[in-house]
Amino acid sequence: MGFCELMGRSAFSFLRAASMPEEMVQAAHEMGLEALALCDRDGLYGSARAFARAKEIGQRVIVGAEMSLGEPARLPLRGSDGGKATSEPWPTLDLQLNLLVQDLSGYQNLCRLLTQSHANLPKGESVLEPEWLEQLNTGLVAVVAVQLIDESQQDSVRYWQDTIAETFGDRVCLGLVRRLDGLDGQREQAAEDWHERYGWPIVASAGPAFHHRDRKSLLDVLTCIRQGTSLDRAGTQLAANREARLRSDLEMRRLFYDHLDWVDATTDVADSLRFSLSELQYQFPCSLEPGETPDSKLARLTWIGAGRRYPQGVSSKVETQLQRELVIIAELEAAPYFLSTWEVVEMARRRRILCQGRGSAANSAVCYVLGITAVDPARSNLLFERFMSTERHEPPDIDIDFEHERREEVIQDIYERWGRDRAAMVSEIISYRGKSAVREVGKAFGLSLEQVDRLSSAITHWDTAEALDGRLKELGFDAGDSRLRQVLELAKSLNGFPRHLSVHVGGFVVSAEPLWKVAPIEPARMTGRTVIPWDKDDIEALGFFKIDVLGLGMLTAIRKTLELIYRDGGLRANSAAVGLHQQVEKALPPEFDPLEIVTRIPPEVPEVYGMMCEADTVGVFQIESRAQMSMLPRLRPQCFYDLVVEVALVRPGPIQGGMVHPYLRRRNGEEKISVPHKDLWPILERTLGVPLFQEQVMQISIVGAGYSGGQADQLRRDMAAWKKTGRLLAHRERLLEGFAKKGIRSEFGEALFEQIKGFSDYGFPESHSASFALLVYVAAWQKAHYPAHFTCSLINSQPMGFYSPSSLIRDAQKHGVEVRSVCINHSDWDCTLEWAETGEWAETGERAENEAHAPGLPQRVIRLGFRLVKGLRSALGERIQEARAEGRFSSLEDLRQRVRIKKDELEALAEAGALEDLVKGRRHALWQARSPQAGGLFQGLQLREPKVQLPDLLGREQLVLDYGRTGISLNDHPLKHLRQPLAQRGVVTCEALASLPKGRQVAVGGIVMSRQRPSTASGIVFVTLEDETGIANLVVYGTVFERYRLVATASSMLLAYGKLERQLTRPKPGEVGRPTPIIHVLVEKLVRLDIPGRAVPSRSRNFR
Repeated sequence: MGFCELMGRSAFSFLRAASMPEEMVQAAHEMGLEALALCDRDGLYGSARAFARAKEIGQRVIVGAEMSLGEPARLPLRGSDGGKATSEPWPTLDLQLNLLVQDLSGYQNLCRLLTQSHANLPKGESVLEPEWLEQLNTGLVAVVAVQLIDESQQDSVRYWQDTIAETFGDRVCLGLVRRLDGLDGQREQAAEDWHERYGWPIVASAGPAFHHRDRKSLLDVLTCIRQGTSLDRAGTQLAANREARLRSDLEMRRLFYDHLDWVDATTDVADSLRFSLSELQYQFPCSLEPGETPDSKLARLTWIGAGRRYPQGVSSKVETQLQRELVIIAELEAAPYFLSTWEVVEMARRRRILCQGRGSAANSAVCYVLGITAVDPARSNLLFERFMSTERHEPPDIDIDFEHERREEVIQDIYERWGRDRAAMVSEIISYRGKSAVREVGKAFGLSLEQVDRLSSAITHWDTAEALDGRLKELGFDAGDSRLRQVLELAKSLNGFPRHLSVHVGGFVVSAEPLWKVAPIEPARMTGRTVIPWDKDDIEALGFFKIDVLGLGMLTAIRKTLELIYRDGGLRANSAAVGLHQQVEKALPPEFDPLEIVTRIPPEVPEVYGMMCEADTVGVFQIESRAQMSMLPRLRPQCFYDLVVEVALVRPGPIQGGMVHPYLRRRNGEEKISVPHKDLWPILERTLGVPLFQEQVMQISIVGAGYSGGQADQLRRDMAAWKKTGRLLAHRERLLEGFAKKGIRSEFGEALFEQIKGFSDYGFPESHSASFALLVYVAAWQKAHYPAHFTCSLINSQPMGFYSPSSLIRDAQKHGVEVRSVCINHSDWDCTLEWAETGEWAETGERAENEAHAPGLPQRVIRLGFRLVKGLRSALGERIQEARAEGRFSSLEDLRQRVRIKKDELEALAEAGALEDLVKGRRHALWQARSPQAGGLFQGLQLREPKVQLPDLLGREQLVLDYGRTGISLNDHPLKHLRQPLAQRGVVTCEALASLPKGRQVAVGGIVMSRQRPSTASGIVFVTLEDETGIANLVVYGTVFERYRLVATASSMLLAYGKLERQLTRPKPGEVGRPTPIIHVLVEKLVRLDIPGRAVPSRSRNFR
């Protein structure tokens, strides 16, 4: 008989254990333990990870949980309606009760107990009540940990012991540990007393909180974090020694040499605990008509959808693909998943919410004809095996993007459609990372908050040990100090440990039966959300199906732009007949449907591609980063497929595989198009013989190295997780051997393998790129034809995208769009459009589609909204709009009387210049906003004050107010106020860079718009500066960045010295677009810039 550990914990007991589930399982296997029970506190949080590792190595794992017990005298905690019955802290006992699962019924009862224990309590809290245990104990074994109970809890503990005895009968045992801390004798006496009173057998346990003795220091730190104390003050709260570690059978027999029967008894208990998570029977819901099966319903909807997608008739190629996919879906019993996903999309469509499936689902023709995705895989030669395969028998994964502002409507529709007992969101594990790990460990070591802040600021994910040492010295630390080294080492150990549970960005699990049959449910912190305890990787390991209901800001912006265009007469079915004197519609007509209107956008418009070739893409989804804007003039997209390539090209996969430059050379005719083997030509033809997409890698492995479809998909999965698992390395030799047999040169295989590793960081499948490319084109068309409408919608959809509102506004101004300041009598909460001219024609005129830039017609201008004023909330904006419906405000006093407004809100409006209609000059507006007001009986009476003559604000004072309150000045720029002294120092404008010779030493300054450090850039940092004339792109090599790190990372404005680099790209004959220079400065030195007075607030996008 071998020892079985029945009282293990993992790091998912949140600050109560110092080893991950996988580490505990691996250690148990290496020790030769018969079985290991992992009982995390109040949940099954680590059980899926333990199950997955145990399945890999053949270790037996027992499922269980440690329950928090309520004090009987203070129960129930919840009222008769399930609501909170007391506002006092939730009372729990020190008594440790582990519930271990015997069979499926026991597992379901444990899930229900955990669900009820969390219900209606604050997030993270759980209390078990006795009557639930009496009702839901079948299939469970209780292990009561022998503890020394405080005198004040004796009666409560006795009550619970009596309840457990009555409830479980002979399914109870006492878990006894020996800690060698001088208290073992008292514990054994307590165990003997409890055994005598209840007849419960005693079983030996190590009570492990970590898998190796070296983790004791980390457990001490975790204890300090949990208790809010430091190592110096923790005292007896810390474990006395390192004995709370997982032990082998031999170690346990040595420890319990005088009671080997207690060690052997663990096997008797474990023999009754045969449940495995592999027994879970998760089923997706499916509503059917009489006589219908899920497969028949899916087939019916598929062919109906095919008729809609292909009104000219379904080709034999598409028909064959649809039939093939339906067979695979039926074999994998996945039809209910497709039908439920289709239902979710239909819910959104009924609400006229823009949505689009993406990711690997875009490889599916069935998803396309059902309307889940928008890319026709038959036209793109996409690979279905990237999405589903009969060889791996695992659930598919469909990601759907919805308008981010309306996603909550879809989420609540899902809860309403399937019920909260059958639908819940997937968790996301928030882990300790870098700075947060250093902060928490530093506080545990007693460092001051100031020291902790300085120390954490030194941590970045790309650091080398040498760079870190240098930065520590810069910050005043002794890099050789042993205590500091201990902090950093323990922070490194803490890295990746779970901190708390959050809600996944959109993953939903929906079940045909109540979810408690397969998983516990607990409330999330966000109102109206519930979650299961596992993340996306956990549920994949368990074979659960997940629908990803994701929010995408660009979809919101596209829909809002469509609304504005439609109001102005564009994109109408009869837009050619729309007259310029037609009445402007204040509200959207009922026939407006963005799902239908978006299809009216004409495809393949040359002007749109010309704009992209010139990198004029600020605000355009996916191609607005500096890296993408640098690539656009080189790639010069001429058609939709070029956009698919553009989206995927600036990614770690193609970059690390060395595929980018060969592709560009071949595209520009500088290199011959070839493939390493003729059989690979059909796979690589469209990308000029260069593999760029994950699907191509999979197809190459099939055709070139002899992989099956399922093996190719396993390659894809291994490449996605190779840094975690290392399994990808096993493919290298197999690929090279397969290529050699095919006659493919080894250089190609090595380069392909480097690309595969790059995909693990971030690489797009072609299906994903194609889905995003559709949005790229729509956004670019809107920007090209309706820049005012597009910019207005982008600002109203914040937060989203790459650029701040100030950058978007400056770009719009560059395109000739007039932008008007925030005004109390004209602004709404959101930004709005106004006519550029006055007069009846301008007030009622409408423009037909594509007339946005027609000379002589009235132009739309942007009126900034109150949303841009820092310190204001939408509720105030709504109150102002409601009051203004009865007439404009005539004075500040009129505004105060008609709108409930606080003094600080009035000051914010004054500082933003929004009161100019009422009070001339911001200084006077601020003076009046801050003036005392009569209260009580005299409310509404204006106090008489002597008139004060105040000087107007200086230009730089107004500038500081602009940036402080709205983040932008419409008529000024900080660099204007520095231009003269900068020019005297030889600093040029961003605009002037275009006329200077290549290779010249230059100096340029501006506000920092963005800082980026891609993982593929070998330490290079890309910085974008903005001055009053335009934008400059800086390239800062790693050594320079380290030399000027504090200046580079902490300054809102920078002055850069370096060498000017320029490359002029020209269109080939027949291509759209104009010659476009690519200009950047190779930085050699960085200096902080400031204007006199308060600093300009930084709203840059940093390292994202």
